[in-house]
Amino acid sequence: MTHIVRAFAPFLAILILAGCAGPTRQVQPTICPTCAPCAACPAPVPAAEAKYQQTPFTAIAGWPNAPLAAGLRAFASGCARMAAGSALRGTCEAARALPAEDEAAALAFIEARFQAWAVLSADGAAEGMVTGYYEPVLAGSRTRSERFREPVYGIPPDLVTVELENVKPELKGLRLRGRMAGNRLVPYWSRAEIEANSDFRAPVIAWVEDPVELFFLQIQGSGQLELGAGERLRLGYADQNGHPYRSLGMILVERGELTLNQASMQGIKSWAAANPRKLREMLDANPSYVFFREMPDTGAGPVGTLGVPLTAGYSIAVDPRSVPLGAPVFLATTWPLQVQPLQRLMAAQDTGGAIRGAVRADFYWGSGSEAGALAGRMRQQGRMWILWPRNEGPPR
Repeated sequence: MTHIVRAFAPFLAILILAGCAGPTRQVQPTICPTCAPCAACPAPVPAAEAKYQQTPFTAIAGWPNAPLAAGLRAFASGCARMAAGSALRGTCEAARALPAEDEAAALAFIEARFQAWAVLSADGAAEGMVTGYYEPVLAGSRTRSERFREPVYGIPPDLVTVELENVKPELKGLRLRGRMAGNRLVPYWSRAEIEANSDFRAPVIAWVEDPVELFFLQIQGSGQLELGAGERLRLGYADQNGHPYRSLGMILVERGELTLNQASMQGIKSWAAANPRKLREMLDANPSYVFFREMPDTGAGPVGTLGVPLTAGYSIAVDPRSVPLGAPVFLATTWPLQVQPLQRLMAAQDTGGAIRGAVRADFYWGSGSEAGALAGRMRQQGRMWILWPRNEGPPR
């Protein structure tokens, strides 16, 4: 992609402004630093300003009776994806030798090898939002039929991605997406345009029957399709159209269609079933659109941003500007819609466009409808402690 960046670098400001012409689990925010007059454009995402407070293990909520061994195994599964010079690499390799189910060994190892650091927001707040996500399992088909009419698209050939880090190092991790119109790079098609535009072309991986289930598949960023005769097709996130993600739940609340308490995944699906004539307009109010790729089915969980399969109940998505990917994180929150404590060791192995902020986590519940029910209801307050190797200073 370097040759594209060089070709368009002199016009970057114009291209970013053009990105505002359109109306997070999306993965990349739209970058519009020069777009103040553009009402449809989101504000630029500032760098996270996390603070880290060294904390004795005895001061952590639920310690030492919370589960540790499974979270430590999830952490150890990411060793191969850590750089050789990473502060975590040596400790991770040592963790792989521990007995799998031995809580006492896990506790002794952690207290000997790690220091706990409470994650705080810039204003010193120790609590933040913990949501949930899962891997949907949908009925699908390789061929279109009267039942299966909704396409699951792969990456369209005209989607152009510019890595902004190659233009400005301070924009590391951010991308500009668009398509070529003659010799100009213009914003890519929005969701509404993709759905209505007969000129849109992209490879179709498979077909599903329900546009709402497809919508939530895109939000989660991965999933499985049951194709019949025991065959399953695993889908992974491939790319996105560059438009900002808008929460359908919040849109329905803003328009008076749902109350805030009703705006769960289950509440949205119930609303959609009762309002089929309004459905397309509401779905199109989120201009973001996700494209997929077919993934090998290894029997493990979907692959997160770190590059390893996620572990149900023990992997979380984080904002990597605040929590280093791969790090073990002790999470203290509550079960969905309950006050019962949910306190355990997790592994930071994934990211998401809506997962922004210092004390912010997305809890991976697993695959299927039961996991989806838990994920759809989870919107709890929680605290986070990063476990970082001793004598390495604060996390970085």
